[in-house]
Parts: sequence; C-alpha cells; structure tokens
Amino acid sequence: MENKAGVIVVAAGKGSRMGTTESKQYLRLQNKPILIHTLEVFEHSSIIDEIVMVTGKDDVQRCEDWIKEYGLTKVKKVVVGGYDRQESVANGLQFIHSDWIMVHDGVRPFITEEQIMNCYHSAVTSGASVLAVPVKDTIKQVDQQKHIVNTPDRSQLWAIQTPQTFRSADLQQAHQQAQDENFRGTDDSMLIERMGVTVAVVEGSYENIKITTPDDLDYASYVLQRRGEKIE
Repeated sequence: MENKAGVIVVAAGKGSRMGTTESKQYLRLQNKPILIHTLEVFEHSSIIDEIVMVTGKDDVQRCEDWIKEYGLTKVKKVVVGGYDRQESVANGLQFIHSDWIMVHDGVRPFITEEQIMNCYHSAVTSGASVLAVPVKDTIKQVDQQKHIVNTPDRSQLWAIQTPQTFRSADLQQAHQQAQDENFRGTDDSMLIERMGVTVAVVEGSYENIKITTPDDLDYASYVLQRRGEKIE
C-alpha cells in the first residue's frame, strides 16, 4: 500500500490504576468511549488505510458494535489481545497488511493528524520513528533500597509516546525474535532497537497523554473543553 500506513490500536488492558470497574479505554468523554475518540483520529487520517484494533476477548462484541455505530470503516478487524501488551501487538500483526505499521495506545485520544504525518514521514526517511516529548523533570536512577545511584543528563531524556512507526517486515521480525528469545520489552521500539534498526524521535505534544489515572481523566476533560467540545 504505497504512501499509506496501517495502525494497530492496542486497547486490551484493564487499567487498575484508574480505580474503576470499567476498563479505562471504555470510560466516556463527551458521552463517547475514550477508545472511539482515538479510533476516529485515525479513521479521518489521510495516511491511514487500515486499522486493526486489539481488545480483551470479553469486549470484542461491544467494540464491533461501536465501530458500526460510529461508522469507522477503516477498522478491518477486532482482535483478541494476549496476556500483555507485547503479545497483543503480535496478535494484531497477524491481521494487518500495510508496508508501514503504526502502533498506538487506545487511551491516547489527543494525537493529531499533523503528529501522525510527521511520525510516518520520519519513519520512511529513517527506518523507524517514535513520537516523544522532552522530559521536564529531573530523573533519578535508584537502587532497590531507594537510594539514588545516578542522575542522567535530562537534556538527553525523552518521554516516549505513541504512535510508533515501523516497516512491517521489521516489526514482524522484531516480535518473532523477542518471542524466540523470551524477551519482554516495554514498547515496540525497544524490540526494534535490539535488531540494530535506527529509531528516530519525533517531537510530539504534552497533550498526547495516556489516560491511566483519575487525574488523567480530569485533564482529558479539560483538553476537550479547551478544544470547544462539550463534555456530558
């Protein structure tokens, strides 16, 4: 699919830090599930040709119902996730066919078209890319006794976000290699880095938060209000 990309939207987590019985991706903003806000951004993106959504097995039906309700025609498949995020992405990879693949958190609804495009074009130029923002706080490395052992140079630290964009063949190989070696990474770029592929950082926005706590939900409501959208 020349000049197009597919995206795997990962929404299989339970999100215990939110402190609710409902999974965080299905909590509502503007009377609409957070996940749907996220999917709509990619649905309307000119660079995205297909969407594969990964969710828990008990949530497949309601996600499919919402996809029909909101007219999300680019969503080609709702896939059952694995026991962790890495396995969930691997499951999604089996059903996506684009030459370039983005991986995005289902609870990051404030990604913009400009950021999607920048991330894609950087990956095409460099081989892979991740959206990120410079770290604002000083970061300390601590030991098991919670004693500081190192203070990294903050000017070299970035907080990594999504989407992350890769060649399909590279991402497939990275996941297969990780599985063969029983390696667990905290994000997909970590798996790609192990293969020696250069990953470029694309500056994003501090608004592109991952909604995981009640405070995040309050901030998300504020962002929508500031954008002129009514919260119900």
